[in-house]
This record gives sequence, structure tokens and C-alpha cells, in this order.
Amino acid sequence: MKHERVLVLDFGGQYNQLIARRVREQNVYCDLMPSDMGLEKIREYAPAGIIFTGGPNSVYEAGAPDIDEKIFELGIPILGICYGCQLIAHKLGGRVSHADTREYGKSEISYGKSKLFDGVSSENVCWMSHTDYVSEVPDGFRVSAKTKTCPAAAFEDEERKIYGIQFHTEVHHTLEGDKILHNFLYRVCNVSGDWTMSNFVEEQTRLLKEKLAGKKVLCALSGGVDSAVAAALVYRAAGENLTCVFVDHGLLRKGEAEEVVSVFRDDMGMNLIKSDARERFLTKLKGVSEPEQKRKIIGEEFIKVFETEAKKIGAVDFLVQGTIYPDVIESGKGASAVIKSHHNVGGLPSVVDFKEIVEPLRDLFKDEVRKVGKELGLPDSVVQRQPFPGPGLAIRIMGEVTEEKLKTLRDADFIMREEIARAGLDREIWQYFAVITSTSTVGVMGDARTYEPVIALRAVTSVDAMTADWAHIPYEVLEKISNRIINEVDHANRIVYDITSKPPATIEWE
Repeated sequence: MKHERVLVLDFGGQYNQLIARRVREQNVYCDLMPSDMGLEKIREYAPAGIIFTGGPNSVYEAGAPDIDEKIFELGIPILGICYGCQLIAHKLGGRVSHADTREYGKSEISYGKSKLFDGVSSENVCWMSHTDYVSEVPDGFRVSAKTKTCPAAAFEDEERKIYGIQFHTEVHHTLEGDKILHNFLYRVCNVSGDWTMSNFVEEQTRLLKEKLAGKKVLCALSGGVDSAVAAALVYRAAGENLTCVFVDHGLLRKGEAEEVVSVFRDDMGMNLIKSDARERFLTKLKGVSEPEQKRKIIGEEFIKVFETEAKKIGAVDFLVQGTIYPDVIESGKGASAVIKSHHNVGGLPSVVDFKEIVEPLRDLFKDEVRKVGKELGLPDSVVQRQPFPGPGLAIRIMGEVTEEKLKTLRDADFIMREEIARAGLDREIWQYFAVITSTSTVGVMGDARTYEPVIALRAVTSVDAMTADWAHIPYEVLEKISNRIINEVDHANRIVYDITSKPPATIEWE
């Protein structure tokens, strides 16, 4: 089945992946492609509509991202957002000017009559983020929205189906922004909305069955969302021909190793090999404090363990990889496909005997992967699992990793996760965890002096982890977490909460 497709041309803005995700949420498939894709490739792609994203440049600067003017002659509906809006004006004879004051944040906006704004309140709030603005619209265009400081907050040529908006519909700060995007897709581009995760599961199962029939398939199962959903989807197609290898490096959160085995081997009946390498990894990490060295040791050792287990299985035809769409975008790859050659997979291909890579999720964003997991019947504990770094708890322990620190961290982290869930905040917060710092402080417990490492709590809200705000957890929830850790966890006498956003900090501490 060939889906209706919208093309999102990337001009370098911070919200570009979010635009693509918002389109997908409207049940319309889209790809985020470089702005220099070229007219011929655009024609071949045959999109139902094109969206120009925002970007950090000024359209009149030398070297600023540009577009071939002939794109406006293709007869394909176009929506320009922020920089994309300015580019439309600049290319078609309008004027883009430099504002005396940058407009950033929430702005009151007045919408006029337009297909874009059908069903949207005329007096509204939008999110602006720009220094330049369209001071004069091109001939044949009319202004359809304005703010106090932006005389052409939106403009359009309805006959040619070309629309420009200076504000960002994709961020939740723009009230009814989803309606505006919906109107562009359904009223201007006239799509029907045929992109659903149930359709995706059916199509991918059929394609994978054809590809994998009678073949031996291997999957490195980390227990994370991506590899878990990829394994479950391939299992639906390959059945007993799929073997999953789960390497327990001893750096997982409390109960995770047991849950992986329970869900995939016991409940789903998969061929699952569990390699207990906990002692092996801890031995390799003994005396190591530098975070990059820890990462390298863990990565290299994982490959060695996986290689050992894979050789026991023998030659395999396909290796399953949990690559998702942001990985494809961020690695600079072009259009996606179900099966791709082995040269793009880091580490494993050079040590495992196989013919091809299977990447069944490489068209999907993280939220879509979770929906596929639900379609496949995976439990919420797996599908909603928060992002977890490959090196595991090793990079949430500052300094040397020891069995004692791992136990303290697992127990503290478990309490935090449990209380966040009890407070109903687990779906609102992107990531939340505990960290054992390298700073020890004095405490008094049972009239005795203690001297233990400070435990830090970290929780952030985010869309794609590229930027993140610290989560404003209610004081009473933080108090409960702190009291429980102090009373229930060994070697804990002081708890602090990290209130730093990304940037300037990263989400993880190491």
C-alpha cells in the first residue's frame, strides 16, 4: 500500500522534527528531508503537500538555505513556517525586513478568513521565534493574520495553495495549532489520513513474512522500547526462526532483567538467550572512573559477549536492529526503507556472520514506536519505559562502579520511579532517575555520624530530548521520595533535586 505523503523540507530550525511528528499525529505520513533535496527528487516523491520549516538564518544572508523558485510551479500546496514563510515572501517578490526587537514567546494574534483558520478562534495566542519578519507580501498574496508587532503573521495565495505563517503551529504554546495544521493537510492538501499504526503493523508483518520466510534471524534485545518493539514485530513475522540475545551486564535498573525474560520468553514464547555477564562487566569496570572510558569498556564488552552467543547459534541471514526515524535523520540518511545493507549498523556487523539488516521501525518516531508496541500487545511496563542509556547505571554513578553503589542506586531509583507513577506523573515526565554523585557529606542517623555520597534526583520534560526543562514535581512528591530513600536505602543520607534545563546541562550527568 502506498500512503499519501507530505514532504517536510528542513531549513535547520530547532522544531523541525516536531513538525514532522505533528503531521504524523494527524494520520498523514511524512518525511523530513534536507532543503536542498532538488526538484527532480521532489517530483519523484510526489507529495500531497510540502512544508518549509523554520531555521536560524536570514533569507538575505549569503549562504542562507535557499529553494528553487520552480517549486512554486509544481502545483503542490506549500506551507512555510517562520523562516519558510520568509523564504516564500523573499522568492516571490515580497520584502523581508530586520525587526528592531526580536519577537520570542507567546503573542496575541488575530486570524482572518482562511482555509487554514477554519474553526479556529479569531482572537488567539501563538508562539513566535524570529528576528526578521515579512514587511511586504508578494503580489497576489493577502494577509490573513497579524499581531501587534508582525503585520503579516500569516499570508496566502489561495488559488496557488501557497501559505506562509510567521509563528510555530507545531509547539503547544500556539493555541489550536493542531487545528491549523489539520486544515492545511485536509482542507488544502485534501488528504484522507491513511497513516495509522494498525495499518503499519499489518503492512510490515506482510513485508517481513515475505522477506524472512525460512530464514534465520537474530536480534540483540536490550530491553529498551525500540529493540523490544522491533523484536516483537519481527517475531510476528518470523516466529521460531527469530532468536533474541539479551546480555545482562549487571547495569540495569531494579527488576528489568527479570522482566525482559518474563515478557519475551515466558509470556510471548520467544527463543530468548539470556547471557549473565554481570561479573564480567564489573571486573572490567573495576577502578575506572572516567565516564568516556566506562562507555567504551561497556560497548566493547557488550559486542564481545554478543559475538560469543551469536557464534553458538551459527550463521544467520538477518540481524534485527531497533533503528528509529530520529536516528536516520540525525545520521544524515535519506529516504527510509524496511531492509537496508549492513554497513550502517555500528559495532555488531563486523563481528556477526549475517547477510542483511532488518530495521522494521526506521520510519517511526518514538511515540509511534510505543503505539506499535501497544498494537503488538506488549505491556505498558515495556512500551512506556523511559529512555535508558546504553551503558546503563554505570553513567549514573559518578566515579568507580561497585556492586554496593549499584544496589544503592537501584533501590533509590526504584523508589523514585514508584512514587512518580503513584503521583500520576509518569506519562507527563520524559525521563526521571537517581544519580549517585562523587560528593560525600556528613549526616546524622540514629544519633550516629554518617558520611555517604549525595544522591541526586533528575527529572525532565521534553519532546525529543534535544532540549529539556526540569520537571516541576510537587514538593510533597519530592518529600515522599526523599523520606523513603533515606529510610529504606542503605548508604543514603542526603537527597538533592537537579533543577537545570538542557541546555546548558545534559539530561544525563555523565
